[in-house]
Amino acid sequence: MRIATYNVEWFSNLFDTTDHLLMDDGWSGRQDVTRAQQIEALGIVFTAVDADAWMIIEAPDQNGKHSTEMALENFAAAFELHASKALLGFGNDTQQEIALLYDPKKLRARHDPQGVEIGQKGAADTPRFDGVFRIDLDVDATQDTVRFSKPPLEVALTTDKGNDLRLIGAHLKSKAPHGARGRDAVMRLSIANRRKQLAQAIWLRQRVEQHLDQGDPLILLGDLNDGPGLDEYENLFGRSSVEIVMGEEGENCLFDPHARQAARARFGPQATTSRFYLSKKKKYIQALLDYIMVSPDLRSKNPQWRIWHPFDDPDCFSIPELRGALLTASDHFPVVLDVDV
Repeated sequence: MRIATYNVEWFSNLFDTTDHLLMDDGWSGRQDVTRAQQIEALGIVFTAVDADAWMIIEAPDQNGKHSTEMALENFAAAFELHASKALLGFGNDTQQEIALLYDPKKLRARHDPQGVEIGQKGAADTPRFDGVFRIDLDVDATQDTVRFSKPPLEVALTTDKGNDLRLIGAHLKSKAPHGARGRDAVMRLSIANRRKQLAQAIWLRQRVEQHLDQGDPLILLGDLNDGPGLDEYENLFGRSSVEIVMGEEGENCLFDPHARQAARARFGPQATTSRFYLSKKKKYIQALLDYIMVSPDLRSKNPQWRIWHPFDDPDCFSIPELRGALLTASDHFPVVLDVDV
């Protein structure tokens, strides 16, 4: 079984008012990339990877006028993908949904949110992801309320072999201090954003522990917007949100080889899953932001991870059409897991 996670930048911009692809020369939202160019590039990438299930981060918008599921299924039909059925969990207001695109001949999938529905006051005992979580973020003896701007997608998945497993697709809040002006304002907002992101990670970790305690095969995947050593404010809190979600190394932890390597050796070569252009500095930077974490029982099945990076993966680099498509399609690259389930 091949399972992938892919953050597709400005995916929503590629569809018209009827959720069909806009194959034209209008700008896609990506720098100097037209809609037709991005759509063609995405078609090449999705076809080449040929995953049985894709956790799409920043999927097309869901609202009163647009359907995430219809848009993704129209995209799949346009390129005759085996993964042709879409599943949406809780929608959000960011135009960046979290959705699953999967092969209905190999998999059965349903949105299966866990936890109790909680009102505005929230709770500290792992409420449903569209609810409110209470936690003391700044050690002032006063509980703060935390929400997910993009509630994680919880999927109950059954394979064609009759095996059941859980998927949690996540897109944690960015730590970037958007809108802040001046050094002090940037610092305050950065620290506040990190607190919120760590609270989301703690919320996720509590759900992970529930599944591990129940013996559920679990895969947590998506864009966590964080990693060991990526943030100058990390030392204030001791751990990155990625390390919180994974848990301490041992029996009750999740595993992603790239995340574990980054946590063990914060200096030296590291895997990366994204590439961003900094216009002010006129250069590109790379970061490890996207992960596929598996429970111990799935790790025992000798799973294989691969980041489809156009410069770091020799096979991707050796095929000019694929290399160019990966650079044009998004500022993130697919992370792929092959596992026998």
